Amino acid sequence: MKKIRIIQYVGLLVGCMLLSACSKNPVTGKKQALLMSEEREISLGKQSDPSIVASFGMYPDETLQKFIDEKGQQMAKISHRPDLPFEFKILDSPVVNAFALPGGYVYFTRGILAHFNNEAEFAGVLGHEIGHVTARHGAQQQRNQIFAQVGLIAGVVLMKDVAQFAQQAQQGIQLLLLKNGRDHESQSDELGVLYSTKIGYDSHEMADFFSTLKRLSDKAGAGSIPTFLSTHPDPADRYNRVHQLSDVAQEGVNKSTLKVGRDSYLRMIDGLIYGEDPKQGYVERDVFYHPELKFEYNVPRGWRLQNSPQQVQMAPEDGKALMIFTLAQGGSLNEAANKMVQDLQLQIKDRRTGQVNGFPAMMIESEQTNQQSGQSIRIMSTLIQDEKLIYVFHGLSTPEDFGRYRAQFNNSMQSFKRLTDPSKINVQPERIKIVSVQQDGTLANALRQAGLSSDRFEEMSILNGMQQTDRVTRGMLIKSVAKGTQ
Repeated sequence: MKKIRIIQYVGLLVGCMLLSACSKNPVTGKKQALLMSEEREISLGKQSDPSIVASFGMYPDETLQKFIDEKGQQMAKISHRPDLPFEFKILDSPVVNAFALPGGYVYFTRGILAHFNNEAEFAGVLGHEIGHVTARHGAQQQRNQIFAQVGLIAGVVLMKDVAQFAQQAQQGIQLLLLKNGRDHESQSDELGVLYSTKIGYDSHEMADFFSTLKRLSDKAGAGSIPTFLSTHPDPADRYNRVHQLSDVAQEGVNKSTLKVGRDSYLRMIDGLIYGEDPKQGYVERDVFYHPELKFEYNVPRGWRLQNSPQQVQMAPEDGKALMIFTLAQGGSLNEAANKMVQDLQLQIKDRRTGQVNGFPAMMIESEQTNQQSGQSIRIMSTLIQDEKLIYVFHGLSTPEDFGRYRAQFNNSMQSFKRLTDPSKINVQPERIKIVSVQQDGTLANALRQAGLSSDRFEEMSILNGMQQTDRVTRGMLIKSVAKGTQ
């Protein structure tokens, strides 16, 4: 989900007179020029929420959802905008992210929930996201027309016209960009400290979570930092600043009453799915398997793959080609093909019917021309009917490069077949497993005793917000992972 600086107060008076749209920011108390009323904020969030849920899916966990609802509503009531209809949701994504939409929609991925190590860390980030809403950061972004398509394949810079087709193929699902400038992030950090302290949590723990994010960033490499860090200030700077803000916020507060809630939080996330959920599709030895829909197909060797509930994207490292696999709309192959051609404004070069491993299929080659740039892309599409569902592969590149990728497109599309191997269908996800340390020692020793191999010690130490050499004591709860059902 994809820098804007807050407009300075100087000059706003003229804008207010011209636009007749000045309002007072609930947090700063200053006048600001906004083209969005509170009613419009609420409406935008309400309109965008179904797209977010469809793109990621909801994670069903009644205990966690109840906890998030309770803490969210408690914090909303003491915020600068207590009358907004806040909603709090858990998204079924391994990505480490939390974000908010205008009007009060706040989202946490199961990926970020897995990396919190106590209630206070969660409360700090909750306050941060509520702060984006109360300070009207999303509304200010709307003023600047910041919209984008969700989910272009991570880590691959696609050629411009290839990326534009990918956006069209997502069937118009547009979301407000969830980036915020550093000024916004710093202000939301302040609000996260303020709000979490007001509901009784030790906001110093929020600073410690930034250390976890920094380690995730360093481990992933500069090109693939966690989404929650993508436009945020440097985690080391935030770590120091949040500790300073917490010292100020806790002046006059009986610090012994401030909660951390480590064991209670760890027990809540026991059994949480960790990492990719194979039931939604997974890759093994260059084959993509989907256990629920029971199909499989080949993935070109060396290509990156990004899977979401709506589509699978595959791309080579050079970004000069892209394959998209998704559901087509229509009751028959002809109906689906005609709608696809019309919606994507394709110029057909070849169209024929046939079969793919026993499934009725239609193969189409076409071109699409960008009306503004005049540039074209070449597209190979294969529609495959599996009872009432119609799947479609799109393989696309520029006319100059298309020939280099034709065989790879065709191999993947023609390899689509029914998944029947029980060992691939019944694969289980990894889940968070909360274990009790057996004896005093280091975290690394405790992880070894929990049955984990040494090549996962660093990953697990980040997950626990600790170093491998940190001391643990007998009976202390730590996170491990294990495959299995809930």
